[in-house]
Amino acid sequence: MSEQPRIEHKEEQPYVGIRTSVSMQELAGAAERHFAELFDWLQAQGITASGAPFTRYLRIDMDHELEIELAVPVPSAVPSDDHRHAGVLPPGRYVTLRHVGPYDGLVSANARIQAWARENGIRWQMTDESLWGARVERYLTDPSREPDPSRWETELAYLAIDE
Repeated sequence: MSEQPRIEHKEEQPYVGIRTSVSMQELAGAAERHFAELFDWLQAQGITASGAPFTRYLRIDMDHELEIELAVPVPSAVPSDDHRHAGVLPPGRYVTLRHVGPYDGLVSANARIQAWARENGIRWQMTDESLWGARVERYLTDPSREPDPSRWETELAYLAIDE
């Protein structure tokens, strides 16, 4: 189940992330592995996450590969290394939608937010029609603390062009 999409302004959000390319079938395993690695790294650095982990979709080819960043928000920029890098979600006008339920419902939730944007004349910040300015799935519920997938909450957020 998803709420209605809405427009909201979001501030700049620093994060630490791991960039990877995966198929749709590999996404869940990559998320589990890399989020655990990021949280372990943050703990070792004495850095507390400043929000829920998220996937930032950079390029999407549902039939082949997704170029993504698996990321955790941090209070301020962190040093990068060969594997982890500092990034920033840009500030701006986002179309958001809160999805409640299992992750397998996120494809239809994304379709819903995109249809709503088309109906309302909203365009996304993208370059060369394939690289997203900011398209994010923020995982608000920790499945290790809430085992019932029907109660998992995920926020979808797409950066829109200011018009």
